[in-house]
Amino acid sequence: MSVDQIVQLIQSAIQFGTVILFGAMGEILTEKSGNLNLGVPGIMYLGGIAGLAASFFYEFNNPDPSGFVCLVISLLAAFAASALGGLLYSFLTITLRANQNVTGLALTIFGTGVGQYIGEFMRVREGTYVAVSNTLKGAFNGSPFPVFLQELPVVGRLLFSHSIFTYLGIAMAVAMGLYLHRSRSGLYLRAVGESPATADAAGISVTRCKYLATVIGGGISAIGGMVYIMTVVGGVWNHEGLSGVGWLAVALVIFCLWSPYRAIWGSILFGGLLILYLRMPIDLIPD
Repeated sequence: MSVDQIVQLIQSAIQFGTVILFGAMGEILTEKSGNLNLGVPGIMYLGGIAGLAASFFYEFNNPDPSGFVCLVISLLAAFAASALGGLLYSFLTITLRANQNVTGLALTIFGTGVGQYIGEFMRVREGTYVAVSNTLKGAFNGSPFPVFLQELPVVGRLLFSHSIFTYLGIAMAVAMGLYLHRSRSGLYLRAVGESPATADAAGISVTRCKYLATVIGGGISAIGGMVYIMTVVGGVWNHEGLSGVGWLAVALVIFCLWSPYRAIWGSILFGGLLILYLRMPIDLIPD
């Protein structure tokens, strides 16, 4: 392999890893509260279709759409749609005390079905593939760093040429690690997950902590679904890889031992293995 091929492989691993990282961070926050949400793949479906639909209809109804506004609208739509999924899961498992595994799998099926239905409905309604313009795609794929840094040999491509969501994901993972281990509310959350009876005896609202962690965690995981649709597959509704990425996010949580810091490099590793699986038959076979 040439240096250029290796750099491309690492870039692709980071791109796929960003999607997995968001999914894993949302699940880490959820599991720290004592809930095991196996509905992450469905939640990422909801985030993906909500983010794309928000961008598509915003552009459709504005003759001169703003890339930044489109990014914010998609982010909020994805978070809100999947936060509702997390709220539904919370109501069933916390309030009604339904089985977490069964409820999570049902949420995966529900989210997948809703995402595919809305995507197909939009396609039939518009009579063509649902996609955003290249101008708006640039807002999601563009790097926040200056061009001269991105053009540095090797280092620029590896460190400064990724989408804004890559750096947002890393910053969020660091912030979540600090929150869980350096803040009072993070300590309360971990106490609820490890020993709800003890936390309740200490005056901590167990139900409130579980609801907040699960709803916010679902919203964070949804950002991964939106990033997949808007960056990896180029702003076109393509759901084929979303479920697989969602299960990888669940697996990464266990692999990184519920640590947001370990999830950063673990997501790149998982992304690299995924991209190797996809590209090895073409790119890595020696001449």
